[in-house]
Amino acid sequence: MKPNDLNAGNIVEFIADIFERRGAESYLGEPVTMSEHMLQGAWLAEQDGAPEELVAAALLHDIGHYTSEFGTYSPDDVEDKHHDEAGGEVLAPFFPPVIVECVRLHVSAKRYLCATDPSYFGKLSPASVHTLSLQGGPMSAAEVAEFRSNPFYDEAVRVRIWDEGGKVANMKTRAFRDYVPLLERVVKKFAAEKAA
Repeated sequence: MKPNDLNAGNIVEFIADIFERRGAESYLGEPVTMSEHMLQGAWLAEQDGAPEELVAAALLHDIGHYTSEFGTYSPDDVEDKHHDEAGGEVLAPFFPPVIVECVRLHVSAKRYLCATDPSYFGKLSPASVHTLSLQGGPMSAAEVAEFRSNPFYDEAVRVRIWDEGGKVANMKTRAFRDYVPLLERVVKKFAAEKAA
């Protein structure tokens, strides 16, 4: 399937195919694969009783690592996009804003938590500490205020906490296919809302 052929009827299957083909790739020095990490995030969201949209956001938060699967965004692109922004961009046509913003903000949410919660930095994995330094470190007061101005910042913080928790070797979770009906419901509802 070509990226230009994507629509609300096939986006979930397209993402499922990516998970199945590429999910075993290593995850930035963590003791889990990329798919294990994202599945653990979704599982932790479920255990917290999160609504379907946040389970979906936790499941898809790192989809931006696979953006090459979605083709070129624009002839104006001159460099690789950050995976948070790239993930939000590929999901935006098909998923509701709460999911898109949680994906787009999950790196910012780490920086936010490091600035506002003195205990959070100690919960970061070594790889996450390293990437924090590359991502700008803890937010400044002005950045915190800007982050809080996003209507979905609370949800993004929740997704970030599940993201950080989803790095446990051999954790039992659901398979990606178990989430296909949930993702299809979310996409179908958003498509209906856009059409109304």
